[in-house]
Amino acid sequence: MRIDKLLSNLGYGSRKEVKQLLKDGAVKVNDTIVRDAKQHVDPNTETITLYGEVIEYKEWIYLMMNKPPGVVSATEDYQEKTVIDLLEMEDQVYKPFPVGRLDKDTEGLLLLTNDGQLAHRLLSPKKHVPKTYFAVIDGEVTEEDVQAFAKGVVLDDGYLTKPGELKILKSGLRSDIELTITEGKFHQVKRMFQAVGKRVIYLQRISMGPLKLDESLGLGEYRELTEEEIKQLKNYQVK
Repeated sequence: MRIDKLLSNLGYGSRKEVKQLLKDGAVKVNDTIVRDAKQHVDPNTETITLYGEVIEYKEWIYLMMNKPPGVVSATEDYQEKTVIDLLEMEDQVYKPFPVGRLDKDTEGLLLLTNDGQLAHRLLSPKKHVPKTYFAVIDGEVTEEDVQAFAKGVVLDDGYLTKPGELKILKSGLRSDIELTITEGKFHQVKRMFQAVGKRVIYLQRISMGPLKLDESLGLGEYRELTEEEIKQLKNYQVK
């Protein structure tokens, strides 16, 4: 890759600004100053430094975020704070995007990546990748609800959902549940409970396919996926 393209891709400035850095002798490849913007480098085998700091290059980025409420799952929004705004600049330069979306007031697991192929596989309706949510429900969730969800419920627009697996963790005036679904319709979990006359008052996504929310992440915190997690996602087959 050309040195000017690599540096600008990593967010070290426009091509023009990067050319100036090269002219100033700020960039070295294997301890040799490089001034020619057209010089090709291999970031995987050569050490590239800018003002003595080693530049880390990677093609893909995979991040797990514990999305906080009040933030939208989008790459940009002119009015609302987005999940991208929560990332450090060194991660933003890879131009990751959220894989699917969580409602503004929903918390929990959100995968961000710039790997479009993986994102497509995880989001494709044909793949039926399961997503599990923890929710607090206003009202008593019953075995009748479990059976209704297992058959699929009719939403307010007449759409019959695919079967969902509903587990009751605690039942009462307020119920705690876990729900696993394989679709991602707009406000789907909330609308499924509306269909049985109940209201979701707290919603958190806890897993997506093989990926489980890291409980050590506070709201708004994120980390890179481990090699093992990336491998599990790439090899994931719905049973």
